[in-house]
Amino acid sequence: MIREIRHLIDASDDGKSVLELLKRKLCVSSRLLPELKRQGGILLDGKNVTVRERVAVGQSLVIVIAEEKPSENVVPVDLPIHVIYEDEDILAVSKPKDMPIHPSAYNYDNTLGNAVMYYYRGENFVFRPITRLDRDTTGIVLVAKNKLSATVMSEDIKEGRIKKRYLALLSRCPEKDKGRVEAPIARCPDSVIKRMVDEGGKEAVTEYEIIEKRADESAVALVRPITGRTHQIRVHMAHIGCPLKYDYLYGKEIAGKTLFLHCTEVSFLHPVTRQEMKIECPPFCDSELLSEQLS
Repeated sequence: MIREIRHLIDASDDGKSVLELLKRKLCVSSRLLPELKRQGGILLDGKNVTVRERVAVGQSLVIVIAEEKPSENVVPVDLPIHVIYEDEDILAVSKPKDMPIHPSAYNYDNTLGNAVMYYYRGENFVFRPITRLDRDTTGIVLVAKNKLSATVMSEDIKEGRIKKRYLALLSRCPEKDKGRVEAPIARCPDSVIKRMVDEGGKEAVTEYEIIEKRADESAVALVRPITGRTHQIRVHMAHIGCPLKYDYLYGKEIAGKTLFLHCTEVSFLHPVTRQEMKIECPPFCDSELLSEQLS
């Protein structure tokens, strides 16, 4: 897969070095730069140039990002995939329930990665998911389509510039219809999976708002994790006495029932244009019925 990104030199760029524009205008990282040099992927008016070259108004600076080979550890498998949004730099898909994002020794060919690799079969595509969801969680996952997008969006994740909102079915309604949970989260000492609130853990902040109170005392909440800790929503809701309904780790497990946690909205800056974007995905647009999950 090859991506060309073009920047037209205007008066504000006149006389600047190619290196300065690569970093400031095209967000090229120190890690990507040597690769662009090696591949001859830095062009000024169609000619290969060094990063020391000075530019002039009206010139066209282009970078060519090429993948040399596809992901070797993620095999293409013909699995259903629901594409919500796609352009030259990012892919947004809706992940179904009970599907991991990455292959593992125990699940090699039934993951979101397998489905995405099949979607781009025949191309040198590398699977680079930017946002992550647990196996039991459904909804939006952002995937970078090239190295530049991956670098920029990974930094945006670290800086908190990618914001997500979830719908969650709670086993009971909190005392307040709107609130903020600030409680550090750490790994449980007797489990590699389970997390817990612990003063020695990492900072974790979650905001919630109840949008529906149900007859069985459960409630549907719109939840926004400010930080991004493992199982954060599940741990924090359990911490205030309102675990997700049917949560086998932090609440009460009931045979044949699964928790309901759905990433319904992701807001971020586009990795190339830096324009504000918001992607929305109503629950189970991949044909699962919300009413069945909430019953």
